[in-house]
Amino acid sequence: MKDKDEFLKQMENLQVPVIDPKDHPEKIKMAIMNAERSAALGVWLIVIPSYFLLCVCMYYCFHQRVHTSWFASMYTLVSGLNKTPYIDFMAPVVLFVLPIVCIAINALAITHVSYQKFGPHHGKVSEFNVTIKIKPWNILLIIISLVIIAVFMSYVMAENISFNN
Repeated sequence: MKDKDEFLKQMENLQVPVIDPKDHPEKIKMAIMNAERSAALGVWLIVIPSYFLLCVCMYYCFHQRVHTSWFASMYTLVSGLNKTPYIDFMAPVVLFVLPIVCIAINALAITHVSYQKFGPHHGKVSEFNVTIKIKPWNILLIIISLVIIAVFMSYVMAENISFNN
C-alpha cells in the first residue's frame, strides 16, 4: 500500500504544462496531396498518352503502315476520333489534359507552402515560404508529362503545317 500512496502523492504534485496558443508559430508545412498516391495516379494518367505517342512513333519512324498492324490501327483509331461528331474532344483530352492533370497533382504533392509573421506584434515582418520536396517519382512524372505535352504540341503543329501545305 505504501507504493500506491507514494504514486498517488507524486501524481498530485505534478505540474501541469501551460500551453499558450499565441506562442505557437503560425506555420503549417503540410503537403496538399500524398506523394505516393499522386505518383501512382500520375503513372495511370501518362500511360495512355505515352502509348499513343509510341504508336505514332512506330507508325512514322519505322514505317509500320500496314493496315493490319497494331500501330496503324491505334493511329487510325485516335485520328478517327476527330471525325466522330460526339467524341471528337476525346483525343485532346487524352493527349493534352491528362498529362496536365498529372503535372498538377504531382506538383501539389511535392510543394509545401508556409506563411509566418515575426515580431512582438506579429505585424512587422512577414514571410512566405514555398518548399519543394525532392520526391524522385513525382519529379520524374512531371518531367515525363512535360515531354508528352511538348511532343504532342510539336506533333499537332507539324500535322497542321503539313495539311496546310
